[in-house]
Amino acid sequence: MHPWRQRLSFPPTIFVVHPRENPRKCSIEALRGRVGFVHWTFPKRGHESLDHCVRLGLCGPLLSAADSDRGLMVIDGTWRWASRMEPFFADLPVRSLPRWTTAYPRISKRFEDPAAGLATIEALFAAYVALGRDPTGLLDHYRWRDAFLERNSALLPR
Repeated sequence: MHPWRQRLSFPPTIFVVHPRENPRKCSIEALRGRVGFVHWTFPKRGHESLDHCVRLGLCGPLLSAADSDRGLMVIDGTWRWASRMEPFFADLPVRSLPRWTTAYPRISKRFEDPAAGLATIEALFAAYVALGRDPTGLLDHYRWRDAFLERNSALLPR
């Protein structure tokens, strides 16, 4: 059975997308409509519960197999927008990722991105690896897939 048609044994991943995020530049747009992924447009919330979710972020304990039965909540937008969205989800426990290296080419003349920052799809892939979930297909439509996998080959499951 193809991985996108499987019934999930864990809660869905909820993406909270900033309304000004450009769909052409959005790294998770290809996941719309796939089983296990829900997209909310900030500040609206969908009907899915966040009770059993952790939020991916930069300041928290490392995401691990101990979180494997939990859903993920991922804020999607520029770093500046994301920092403004985070307070709306401050009640969720935050989990960080091990140090992965982004392949997404960032060019900002006005704002500095965090050194540990990843594109949303890269963060999702890294989270799936940390949780022991099958990441097959997540990067299929990601333009910088090969560079990302090459830069992080030591972190990939054998």
